[in-house]
Amino acid sequence: MKIFFKKDKFRKECDDPKQLTRAYGSKRADRILRRLDELRAAPNLAERLPGRMHALIGNRFGQFSIDLDGPYRLIFEACNEPLILLPDGGIDRSKVTEIRIIEIADTHE
Repeated sequence: MKIFFKKDKFRKECDDPKQLTRAYGSKRADRILRRLDELRAAPNLAERLPGRMHALIGNRFGQFSIDLDGPYRLIFEACNEPLILLPDGGIDRSKVTEIRIIEIADTHE
């Protein structure tokens, strides 16, 4: 999959593991890099990825969350245009081949 970043600062941190470790600590930085590698290697979002991933709802429709550590998640959105929707209103994950990383967050706050 092709990965874009909403914030250039986060892209730069991900390009430099030392910066990423300073910003998030070594455990979370390792998980972030691992998740990004797994996402890049997948042909689309329908691919079974390690870790729990799920679609977000409400004002975060079109966004997904994948586990990092503790309550923290890597939040990203499908950025294929147009998004292909399923009859039930969900996103057809097999058609999502481009994503944009939005943030690292605790979505339960």
